[in-house]
Amino acid sequence: MQRNIIDKIYIDGEFVTPHGTEEFDLHNPATGEVIGQVRLADEADAHAAVAAA
Repeated sequence: MQRNIIDKIYIDGEFVTPHGTEEFDLHNPATGEVIGQVRLADEADAHAAVAAA
């Protein structure tokens, strides 16, 4: 099965690459299998999102 990598977040009306470098595993809730990963935002991304709001 192909593993998905989500490396974009939505801030101020557009999808951008987060500054954070930490990744988090995404699990299929039915099987517990890791089906992908998501790149997490960091403090700079949070500030940008708050400023855009």
